[in-house]
Amino acid sequence: MQETILIFDFGSQYTQLIARRVRELNVYCEIHPYNKKPAITSDIKGVILSGSPFSVRQANAPMPDLSEIRGKIPVLAVCYGAQYLAHSSGGEVLPSEIREYGRANLSFIDQSSELVTGMPEGSQVWMSHGDTILSAPADFRIVASTPEVNYAGFCINGEPTYGIQFHPEVYHSTDGMILLKNFIIGICKCSRTWTPDSYIETTVGELKQKLGNDKVLLGLSGGVDSSVAAMLLHKAVGDRLFCIFVDNGLLRKNEFETVLENYKSMGLNVTGVRAGEQFLRELSGVSEPEKKRKIIGRVFIEVFDQEAHKIKDVQWLAQGTIYPDVIESVSVKGPSATIKSHHNVGGLPDFMKLRIVEPLKSLFKDEVRRVGLSLGIKPEILNRHPFPGPGLGIRIISDITPEKVRILQEVDHIFIEGLKSNDLYDKVWQAGAMLLPIQSVGVMGDERTYENVVALRAVNSTDGMTADWSHLPYEFLAKVSNEIINKVKGVNRVVYDISSKPPATIEWE
Repeated sequence: MQETILIFDFGSQYTQLIARRVRELNVYCEIHPYNKKPAITSDIKGVILSGSPFSVRQANAPMPDLSEIRGKIPVLAVCYGAQYLAHSSGGEVLPSEIREYGRANLSFIDQSSELVTGMPEGSQVWMSHGDTILSAPADFRIVASTPEVNYAGFCINGEPTYGIQFHPEVYHSTDGMILLKNFIIGICKCSRTWTPDSYIETTVGELKQKLGNDKVLLGLSGGVDSSVAAMLLHKAVGDRLFCIFVDNGLLRKNEFETVLENYKSMGLNVTGVRAGEQFLRELSGVSEPEKKRKIIGRVFIEVFDQEAHKIKDVQWLAQGTIYPDVIESVSVKGPSATIKSHHNVGGLPDFMKLRIVEPLKSLFKDEVRRVGLSLGIKPEILNRHPFPGPGLGIRIISDITPEKVRILQEVDHIFIEGLKSNDLYDKVWQAGAMLLPIQSVGVMGDERTYENVVALRAVNSTDGMTADWSHLPYEFLAKVSNEIINKVKGVNRVVYDISSKPPATIEWE
């Protein structure tokens, strides 16, 4: 059985970060909406209650029944969770007299407490709440305080239940991992056996049992997720895995050939399909972003299905779905689940009648890379920047033509190769170029030009949910801009996007 920490999600922006921190300790955890709690089995070693945008004083605030877990297994309640414990036990939770957002320092730490032992006095923590616990029942014992927040941390006498009104999972809580390690390893007694190698062994065994002698179809993208999924499936079913890589005409320069070459040494059975003309024909004259996405998705399915019918008796369709996709598909406040349709094959059409297998659905992106490393996948695949499924189609901010694709491919190629040759590629999470629907006046030699503007975009992130623009050296940007304008016919101006996410998105469409 897999030792598991459950995280009950009350809608906090930090919930996924809690999960990532737990997994950094080599302990498996799962996020579940507070109103869709799974059964508590013997492999559940502890529960973490997340923060929330709600106040416990609101009529519609999450009010789960915790009787099944309190006193039976360890509980760590973070922010809203801590306030809910106090409120539901007869304590008093009221709006803070001062704003409790941002950095604070612990002025009292009870080193006898298993939860906070080892945290230094004055430790910086991150507060993010509008309410505060003013009073609590007698069995709530304070284990940490700041000058403004008395109940910064507490335990409940007689049961392994703890609450904190700060976020240990965020970077700004400098000793947060000490607290999380105390809870996960010390209090929950987790053995830290969840590693890439153990994941591979368990997953391959489960895939063998699930798939038996069936044939499996997988749409490869050349990226990390589909490549790692392919190798796990290959270890499970061997040559009964059939991979299809579709060139939609919106890939990067030479990407079709490069990706197929990379897969050759991996022993995968891959069919490459050139379908660029079909995609561009269907996209002709379309500028609206969502229409472009839907056309690209539809044509992909048509091409993919046509190739799939050449393989007889396929029972399974594999997808590179990863854990954030699964989490985001479930509403915290509602019973319904809306599954996203933007995975590798753009959604499964009814007429294909295949069952779905998703070997990566419990992994975050960085964990996918670590598993890929253990599988021996090439660094050029594992370290590849994320690339949108619709490709350059959503980086051409207007209608799509073969000439615009050519221009953007050349610009993108110069930018990406420049990052690599200047040892900047691995320091950036994602980079690319956008072709803008703008023409500007320029001068080349003695002639005036009226040509296209391109925007370069580079961001740093961990999972794409938030991102900051990359502070690339001015000298590098100047060199790349000069090379683009001199070498790419049709471009006379280059700009650099310095927007972060939020409020902007990574892609422009």
